[in-house]
Amino acid sequence: MLTAVFEKVGSLVLQEREVPAIKSNRDVRVKVEAASICGTDVHILADPPGHPATPGVIQGHEYVGEIVEIGEAVTNVKVGDRVVIDPTITCGECHYCQTGNQNLCENGSSIGIFVDGGWAKYSVLPSKNVYKISKSVPSEIAVLAEPLSCVIGGTEKLKVQPGDNVVIIGAGPMGQLFTQVLKAAGATEIICVDLSEYRLKVAGSSGATHLVNPGSQDVQMAVKEITGVGADVVIDCVGSLFGQCMNLVRRGGQILLVGMNEHAQPPIKQYDITRHEITVKGTFIQNHDFPKVIKILESNQLNLDVLITHKISLENIHEGMEIMGKGDAIKIVVYPN
Repeated sequence: MLTAVFEKVGSLVLQEREVPAIKSNRDVRVKVEAASICGTDVHILADPPGHPATPGVIQGHEYVGEIVEIGEAVTNVKVGDRVVIDPTITCGECHYCQTGNQNLCENGSSIGIFVDGGWAKYSVLPSKNVYKISKSVPSEIAVLAEPLSCVIGGTEKLKVQPGDNVVIIGAGPMGQLFTQVLKAAGATEIICVDLSEYRLKVAGSSGATHLVNPGSQDVQMAVKEITGVGADVVIDCVGSLFGQCMNLVRRGGQILLVGMNEHAQPPIKQYDITRHEITVKGTFIQNHDFPKVIKILESNQLNLDVLITHKISLENIHEGMEIMGKGDAIKIVVYPN
């Protein structure tokens, strides 16, 4: 089968590999229906890398497919079921797993990053990492289950109230999903900030009430004019703009740090956090949010179609990565055939 493999720093290669076999009685084999390109995939292939990965691994951690084989001990799914994938493999034994915080597992791994993932025709993974989803959900929407789970996990930490105003820095896939979810949660003013006019336009379709381009506008002044005192909530989807978040949030407001950039070291004035009682929270992947996300996808509550900007075959993965790296896409769906 054709696969897309992280070969080494800055190098993604197409390789023919054998169809993987089940190794454990709790494994399942999935025939991949569709996958997508995540910002993390772009970071993995950066030089220097913005995210670690295992050389030789088949990339792709956002995908949907059909169960074609199950191990003898598998009971949660059967052959023929359609499933989405939770790419986080946890140990179940460390302090964090045993206290209900599996997203912080000390011994965790990630499908499509450290072990083989979904940029291929078939994928073998633990049965606990698959969740059934209705066949009525289009494949290009079903692949959004994983990033949407991360957004739901972050939103739950904020407890946004109807009438709140929110600034979202970064109008990429995560910023777009936060826009739609917080709109549904009742946020009144949603201010999206991005240097890309293309992405800002899509953010308008996602429900943003104000679009701000730092290349031509003073972000701090714009937010102050819209909100009066500053934003109730500021979300950094970029991973390096904590300092800017501090300039945009009101006293007593909340900052959520979502984006991840291992090389970012912004200077922060801790005094202001204390003096103005700013709540700062980090959010990492998701924690038992997949069942909720599947209900959202199956009920068609969000306007997710506007986020699907490109559809490509696996053979054209390099073209897709180039488009994603330039910021000329929101979500690129990859089909194995």
